[in-house]
Amino acid sequence: MPATSLPVLKLKRGEEQRLRAGHLWVFSNEVDTAATPLTGFEPGALVQVVDARGQFVGHAYVNPATLIAARILSRSQARPVDAQLLVQRLRQARELRERLYPGPYWRWVYGESDGLPGLVLDRFGDVVVGQVATLGMERLKPLVEQAVRRVLDPPVFVWKNDSGARALERLAPAFEACWGEAPTEIEVVETLADGRALHYTAALAAGQKTGWFYDQAANRAALPRFLSPGARVLDVCSYAGAWAVTALAAGAATATCVDASEPAIERAAANARRNGFEVALRRGDAFEVLAALLAEGARFDAVVVDPPAFIKRRKEFPQGLAAYRKLNQLALRLLDRDGLLVSCSCSWHLGADDLLGAIQAAARHTDRFVQLLQAGGQSPDHPVHPAIPETRYLKAFFCRVSRE
Repeated sequence: MPATSLPVLKLKRGEEQRLRAGHLWVFSNEVDTAATPLTGFEPGALVQVVDARGQFVGHAYVNPATLIAARILSRSQARPVDAQLLVQRLRQARELRERLYPGPYWRWVYGESDGLPGLVLDRFGDVVVGQVATLGMERLKPLVEQAVRRVLDPPVFVWKNDSGARALERLAPAFEACWGEAPTEIEVVETLADGRALHYTAALAAGQKTGWFYDQAANRAALPRFLSPGARVLDVCSYAGAWAVTALAAGAATATCVDASEPAIERAAANARRNGFEVALRRGDAFEVLAALLAEGARFDAVVVDPPAFIKRRKEFPQGLAAYRKLNQLALRLLDRDGLLVSCSCSWHLGADDLLGAIQAAARHTDRFVQLLQAGGQSPDHPVHPAIPETRYLKAFFCRVSRE
């Protein structure tokens, strides 16, 4: 549909200011529903967003049934949402990642931060895995597929649309190979600061996210700097074992992986063997396993806690904060003298100061002295959009821990 014939979504007076400053989301309470009733829009359709004076703000897609009523894809009235726009965005995103990484293993598109809200693309060599989180982007899938072919043309392109965000948009989960044959597992290569490559496999259809956590790659690469030679390492919520394998490659003497998923820790053991190492395995709830290790008298020189999000909605903040404090408290008790704690959170609702406060509260409760050595965030293939705080979610604190 030509841009000039698109339906108009009109904003209330003053509500364009946040959008003019760079944000891409239009909330339902910002829409002038007297002039442009949300119920009059086809869910997922493209629209022109205008301010109260009728001045153009952006091309967007709309969903009348959600709190975020529209998401902007283009700020230029002369640049409609079409295949060429998507090709340009994908090409720009690819050029950035190719400058950042030595091999074809990276997050190719990170939603709003790459100008494509609702879309994630991850590259695993010859395999590209995509996820769509919004109805508007779901309707643009054919254009996305065309753009992927034109920009990269990978042998395999798979849609792994199983994220929880889809339910908010009334989208059913789906797993399908767009072209090529979907593999049961994906191959990943991560490169350490000294140039050494570590090789992993992870489950695709049965795996988390798109199969891998690229967002932690930079933090894992930083780990060797802080490890003492011959360290005993505990990797909590280990998934496929990347933290543990990185530690062993850096000279750790032993590594123990903790995860509630049996397939995950079996995968961790396989990834360790693939890189010439062995790991110990403890399957079970992280809190229960750490308590059991304490009771057994186990001690470690480094503990990495990288749990799933404990706070997915703002109302869960009090309970989630308590969970982060408890997990870090258990980790601190397991550390020997002059140990290393790597404490992570992927909960957007938990700010960096909140996590650091939870670590300090846990330290006071256990009579430990904590020194923050380095604060990390998500890897650069997950760039932060300065106007959209929601794109900055990952925290990773590297802390020295001693007894007072």
